[in-house]
Amino acid sequence: MITGPKYKIARRVGAPIFEKTQTQKYAQRLERKGKVRSKNFSKPKSEFGLQLNEKQKARFIYGLTERQFSNYVKEALAKKGAVATATIYEFLEGRLDNAVYRLSLAPTRRAARQMVSHGHILVNGKRSNIASRRMEIEDTISVREGSKSSVLFAAKDASDVRELPSWIRWNAEKKMAEIAAKPAFQTDSMFDLNAVVEFYSR
Repeated sequence: MITGPKYKIARRVGAPIFEKTQTQKYAQRLERKGKVRSKNFSKPKSEFGLQLNEKQKARFIYGLTERQFSNYVKEALAKKGAVATATIYEFLEGRLDNAVYRLSLAPTRRAARQMVSHGHILVNGKRSNIASRRMEIEDTISVREGSKSSVLFAAKDASDVRELPSWIRWNAEKKMAEIAAKPAFQTDSMFDLNAVVEFYSR
């Protein structure tokens, strides 16, 4: 799926696509590398290269294989009357492992995927071990009772808690999340889905 040091991959695509690269340490490292690179000739990327780069950013962020990602794009393009970019974003964000990550139950999407595959997460009260499961409106997400005492779900520092997206509603009383809406397309993401669509439409 993802090979090579994450710092190196993030530098190659030009964005802090992994959680460990979204730190001050990485920013300083990137700045040092940038100073060295600026002294050398850097060939500008072609239109194809730029589109490929945006595709790789999106794929690496969600931790998907090329086949998984291309299937999402092809399905979105085949949907009549739908906006392809919004549909792709909905597919990516609507995955169960991503929802678990958004709830701050896991530090990374990869960790969220492991939590799901190991049976720690319940969907509508039933154990679900399919990380790619598409969440529907009114679906609920909770932690299996037997897993709540695990160190995986220990109390987190405030800095480890991410802002909850508008499409997920948290019920503090029941300690359960509910999918309140379809994920709304965000134009300020680290990747350009229009370029991704153009890449697969060639």
